[in-house]
Amino acid sequence: MPPSRATSTQQGESPIRDRIRDRGDACPGALRLHRADDGALARLRLPAGLLTSRQVIVLADAAERLADGNLSVTSRGNVELRGLGENCGAELSGLLAEAGLLPSARHERVRNIVASPLAGLDGTGHADVQLWARELDGLLCAEDWTTALSGRFLFALDDGRGDVAGLGGDVTLIAESGETPEADGAPGTGEVVGSGGTAVVRIGSRAFRVAGRDAPRAALAAAGAFLAAAREAGNGAWRVRELPDGQSVDLAGAFAKADVPAAPASADALLAARDAPSAPSAPSAPPAPGVIGRAVVVCAPLGRVTAAQLRALLPAPADELRVTPWRGFVIPGFRDGAAARERLGALADAGFLTDPRSPWLGVGACTGRPGCAKSLADVRADAVPGAGGLPVHWSGCERRCGHPHGDWVDVTATADGRYEVTVHTGGTAAPVSGRTLTEAVTTARTTSAPTASITPTAPQTSTTPTATR
Repeated sequence: MPPSRATSTQQGESPIRDRIRDRGDACPGALRLHRADDGALARLRLPAGLLTSRQVIVLADAAERLADGNLSVTSRGNVELRGLGENCGAELSGLLAEAGLLPSARHERVRNIVASPLAGLDGTGHADVQLWARELDGLLCAEDWTTALSGRFLFALDDGRGDVAGLGGDVTLIAESGETPEADGAPGTGEVVGSGGTAVVRIGSRAFRVAGRDAPRAALAAAGAFLAAAREAGNGAWRVRELPDGQSVDLAGAFAKADVPAAPASADALLAARDAPSAPSAPSAPPAPGVIGRAVVVCAPLGRVTAAQLRALLPAPADELRVTPWRGFVIPGFRDGAAARERLGALADAGFLTDPRSPWLGVGACTGRPGCAKSLADVRADAVPGAGGLPVHWSGCERRCGHPHGDWVDVTATADGRYEVTVHTGGTAAPVSGRTLTEAVTTARTTSAPTASITPTAPQTSTTPTATR
């Protein structure tokens, strides 16, 4: 029996193509706190995941003084503080603002930018998109109209290696190599002008090519085009995929208005971006833990670190820490490989995932009980890694908060104290069974295609979630 077609590949959010949203965006921020069973929650946007050493110290101190002593890393490379007291909002915002983490209070929830975390560090890719991210962040915070973007709207800036292009960005920039054509094209429709490489701007099924130097302005213009389309659609869309079928996004007009020369490009332009010899031959996986050049890469178990672990990431030789969308950290700037390996060993002792063979790599979980009232289980305590390549996410309820994009394994608690295991590959979903929960998760994680041998019967469950592993 073939796997069943997934009813939705975006669990955790509510696409509204065929209806009208009648409520505002309640996505939490650093100033708009969310009330949970374990106290208030603050979500701090970190464009491209960038933190300075001082900002790391401020976050660690805030976690200890104001929250539960931990920081959670999200699937967008942002961080969350949980267990905040009722009256600490003003103190928290003051600490964050003083550290430069809140450049604009009005824009703090719209600074959703992920970027290739190894850009400029390993000789792969076509542009240092970390620089694009900084420019785009400044542009977002400088405009009044950008506050109309939802706290869920996402910019993805890929340096050509293909690591973040598949993370579900609403506006995606993909860097390309080579000199751009020297021509006098009309903005929005003509030939691209300039040098230093090009970038493909992708929004929905449409794509345009612009000069690399114009990429951040083009991304901003594309966001404006989405807002115009959302207003015209009238359905309250927060994200591009929520626009009704047939609703166009006028990218050409937006680029012309912004004076950004652009030429149409195929929507699969990521393939062309990888044609150069310096680029990988296929979309790359998340950076594995270890030493890469003069940088150290580690991951946080289940996406959470203590304040002490956060401090252990310091000192940062380049005064820079990069938080990744895969709940990891990149520390660049070591003087040589020996120094980097020494730090990697110290971070292993501190409890980080540092071995690329660890089965816990790619394993995530929502908050679960007791912190979330909607959760049906303490998923963080119940979680087992299984073994295999697909990422796996443990969820306490059907919202599946924080689940990965693309192919992944879904382990969701049910009201009768059991877990359902489902593998999502190639746009299809199939339940997985096994003698134990560990076996079912391993079977699912080793699935490479929707036609893999999976038992499409009752999903694997455990009557007592913590008893059978």
